[in-house]
Amino acid sequence: MESHGFAQVQAQAQVSSGVGSPSSGLPHRAALILARGGSKGIPLKNIKNLAGVPLIGWVLRAALDSGVVDSVWVSTDHDEIERVAEVWGAKVHRRSPKVSRDHSSSLATIQEFIRQRPEVDIVCHIQATSPCLHPHHIREALHMITGQGFDYVFSVVRRHQFRWVEVDKKGLLEGKNPTSPNIDVAYRPRRQDWPGELYENGSFYFYRRKDLENGLKQLGKIAYYEMLPEHSVDIDVDIDWPVAEQRVLRFGYFGREEKAAVRLFLCKVSGCLTSSKIYMSVSGEDLVAINARDVAGVQMLKREDIEVILISSVNEPLSRGLLEKVSQQAGCGLRIGEQQKGFDVERLMKEKKLRWDEVAFMGSEAEDVEILSQVGLNGVPCDAPVADLIAAKYTCQRPAGYGAVREFAEYILTLKKKSSSHVNQDRIDRAHF
Repeated sequence: MESHGFAQVQAQAQVSSGVGSPSSGLPHRAALILARGGSKGIPLKNIKNLAGVPLIGWVLRAALDSGVVDSVWVSTDHDEIERVAEVWGAKVHRRSPKVSRDHSSSLATIQEFIRQRPEVDIVCHIQATSPCLHPHHIREALHMITGQGFDYVFSVVRRHQFRWVEVDKKGLLEGKNPTSPNIDVAYRPRRQDWPGELYENGSFYFYRRKDLENGLKQLGKIAYYEMLPEHSVDIDVDIDWPVAEQRVLRFGYFGREEKAAVRLFLCKVSGCLTSSKIYMSVSGEDLVAINARDVAGVQMLKREDIEVILISSVNEPLSRGLLEKVSQQAGCGLRIGEQQKGFDVERLMKEKKLRWDEVAFMGSEAEDVEILSQVGLNGVPCDAPVADLIAAKYTCQRPAGYGAVREFAEYILTLKKKSSSHVNQDRIDRAHF
């Protein structure tokens, strides 16, 4: 079926995974995310946390896990965006001031990128503001270029909306009626009887190098790739943010770790379960506060057969007696002085016959980086010093001692639900929509 000169193609998932290089003879395929620091609608929008993950992290994770691109780049003019991009595994193209202005076009920015990267043959331009992108979207759309001979592929979504031509106030006062280009008011179709129309959803645009070099003025074969509405999310202004968070929690791509079920949750006491504050009584006793939300989070994990162990380092400011009281209150195990080096945790894993990808860990300090880097799933409170040292899989919106553990526990259970549920469970039933 064709519409407006564009061929609708059902892309096949049979994609070559060969790496493009001059010696291999295969085209070099580069994923490119444009992330300028001067966003006007939402300041530094591209690295603002969305459901615990930097916005740009959602699309970087999908691109890196797609397995069909030879390099993944972020084009930016901002130091902090560069840092986040690198810790999430991307290469960074530092764009020039010429293409970093408010009125700079995406085309000019991409053209600058390919001028400095002569090895790139195909550019997969992915929008940072599309957090529900999945690896299979990239694989299938790229195959339309590498396997089916198209030169330009862009993403669309099907919408069932009736359009009306705008009439200004003067025209309305003069009796001019608005008209609709896609509806007959006397025969308004039911949703299920109308195929709807296709609209660009802005998730991605894939091009061949030659077409970018000529400014997209002489495009050859063009095709669109249709995405499901639940995966078509765009963030432009603040009001979009809470809606996008709910959508991404249900339909987003959480990475390969969602396939592994967490069996053990290790949590630092100070800096995670507590705020590291110690209260002194008149009699000289040490007191510490625990958030009831965090205790409930621990109990939620235990009900799902996930073992929880609190751990402390040799530099733990709390006394052993307080640590034992905290673990008793939380209803979980306690290991003291076994967190300082990774091999201690590895010994614990051998004891319990666990793999790294079956362990989740929540830490907060520089000494936690080694374990955070090795476990299958890691998390940090929003006020953790370690947040600047590692690309955490989940950064809590809450600080330590104020519900961060509960928040991370809910995230772990979300992943468990995704890994155990049927692949199509969360898809909308359009036959009865």
